[in-house]
Amino acid sequence: MACSKLKIGILLAATVLALAACDRNKGAENPPEVGDVAVARVEGLTVWASDVKREAAAQGLIGEGEPLDQQSDLFRRVLDEVVDQKLLAAEAMKRKLDRDSLALRRLAAARERVLSDMLVESVVEKGVNDNAIRGLYQEQLKLSKQSEEIRARQIMVPTQADGEAIKKLLTSGASFDALAMERSSDAATRFNGGDLGYFTLDVMPDVYDAALKSTKVGDTVGPFRTEGGWVLLRVEDKRLEAPITLEAARPQIVRFLTYDQVRDLLEKLRGASKIQTLLPKPTDVPGAPREPANAPPLPPGAQESLDDAPLASAPAEATASPAAPKKK
Repeated sequence: MACSKLKIGILLAATVLALAACDRNKGAENPPEVGDVAVARVEGLTVWASDVKREAAAQGLIGEGEPLDQQSDLFRRVLDEVVDQKLLAAEAMKRKLDRDSLALRRLAAARERVLSDMLVESVVEKGVNDNAIRGLYQEQLKLSKQSEEIRARQIMVPTQADGEAIKKLLTSGASFDALAMERSSDAATRFNGGDLGYFTLDVMPDVYDAALKSTKVGDTVGPFRTEGGWVLLRVEDKRLEAPITLEAARPQIVRFLTYDQVRDLLEKLRGASKIQTLLPKPTDVPGAPREPANAPPLPPGAQESLDDAPLASAPAEATASPAAPKKK
């Protein structure tokens, strides 16, 4: 039911917009965009490929600016919906619904949404360019700290006595990898010789942090107690964590710069305008939690903000067991 209401709402909104465009489009044969092609005609009105792609993007079926194959089933389905919109809009005009006061208010609201989106797009296009992206990347690269990554292998056993016995075997020259495959109880690492891959100490349990903090490559430590059992570790390698690349950071930087541009624009507009809120003051209920003050609302399509600093790493997920940190 909710999905049907959403589709009806989208169709009605598009129909209202089409009402405003019907008179202008009559007889217009010039492509609205470079390389645009006509894909249908409805009562003499041309439907362009860009109209179909715009409708698909508005419904969230494709990303903004993403190509849409004209031979695909999706293109044909959305084309049918655009044709339906034009038919509904034409019929609404025949019934003189475009002169109704409610229709005029909805058309005005739709026009304001389109114009606000176009202003945001123009501001973002000007401010969020390759120079700005590279500049912020370099700035954050200087501020970012590179953590040390450790590669280690582990053998996990049920008791301390088992751990001490394995330690004696290692001291006498036994292969750590082979003993891990034969004796380790950790299913996540056992069959690859106990290899934990590269990790930073901040993603490991505290006991691993304490055991590995002052080690050198080639050292074997343990056995020490963990939640899963008793562990012996061998340090295979240490290196500095590689900084995030520009291409990997680009989407996050673009979101940050976009939010920054729109926020600055709205602050200037609000500062230069007289705005009166006519809502009554909310009733103060004793003991009720108070909402924090909100930032100025952003126009539709500009609500994405940056969750973390542009080059910050995502917080590590909790691992199922201390034996399985994320490999890098």
